[in-house]
Amino acid sequence: MARRLTPWRWAVLGLAALYFLVPLGASVVFTIDVPGQGITFDAYSRILSADGFVSSLLLSLELAAATIAAVLLLLVPAVVAIRLGVPRLRPVVEVVCSLPLVVPPIAFSAGIATVLKWGPDHLSRTPLFQTFVAIQNENFPVVLVLAYVVMALPFVHRALDTGLRAIDVRTLVEAARSCGASWPQALVRAVLPNLRGALLNAAFLTLALVLGEFTVARLLGYTPFAVWIYNVGESQAQMSVAVSVLSLLVTWALLLALAGAGGRTRTASSRG
Repeated sequence: MARRLTPWRWAVLGLAALYFLVPLGASVVFTIDVPGQGITFDAYSRILSADGFVSSLLLSLELAAATIAAVLLLLVPAVVAIRLGVPRLRPVVEVVCSLPLVVPPIAFSAGIATVLKWGPDHLSRTPLFQTFVAIQNENFPVVLVLAYVVMALPFVHRALDTGLRAIDVRTLVEAARSCGASWPQALVRAVLPNLRGALLNAAFLTLALVLGEFTVARLLGYTPFAVWIYNVGESQAQMSVAVSVLSLLVTWALLLALAGAGGRTRTASSRG
C-alpha cells in the first residue's frame, strides 16, 4: 500500500511548486501582456519566423546528438569493463568524471580558447593545423562537442552507474558469452537492453545541458540556441522570454515522458 503524504511533505511539495510556477507564471504574463494593447500572443507567433531561430535550434540539436553519441560510446564500455574487470578503479573513474563540476565554465572556456589560439601558432607547418581549423567550423563546431562531452561526464556517469547497480552485469555477460557471443555482442545484446532507463536518463541530461549551455559557446564565438536567445533578448525581450518559456515546457514534457517510459519499463520487468 502506498504511503500517505504527511503534512510536511505536502508543505515541501507546495513550496517547490511555488518556487517553479510563480517565476514561470510571471514570465508568461510578461510575454502576453503588452502595455496599451492588452493580451496578445505576437511574441509566440513570431518565434518560427525570427531570424536565426531554426538554424540555432538545429545546430544545438545536432551538437546534442553528437555529444550524446560520443559520451555514451566513451563511458558505457568503460563503466562496464570496470565493473567486470577492475572494480578497484571505480573510485578513480568517479573522481575523474566529477572534475568538471569543480571547474568554473569561464575558466574551462578560457582554457579551450588558449589551446585553440596556441595550436595554429605552433602547428602551422604540421598536419594538425588542419585539424584545429576543422574542429572550429562554424557550421558544426566539433570543439563544442568535445567541450560538452567533458561537461556531461558527471551526469552521464552517475546515471550509468545507478543503472549498473540495479542489474547483475557479470551474470548477464557470462550467460551471453556461454551462448557464443563475443564481448561486443554481449555488451550490445545483453547489457544495453537492461540499461535502457539509464541510457535514456543520460541522454536526456546531456540534451538539457547542451540546449541550455551558454558560457562556453558564447566565449568561443558560436551561436547555438542558448546564445541566440540571449542575442534576441537584447532587442526583443518578450520573444526571448517566450522562447525560454517554451524551451522550459518542452524540457518538462520530455522529463515527464522519460519518467513515464521508465515506469512502464520497470513494471514490465517486474511482471516478466
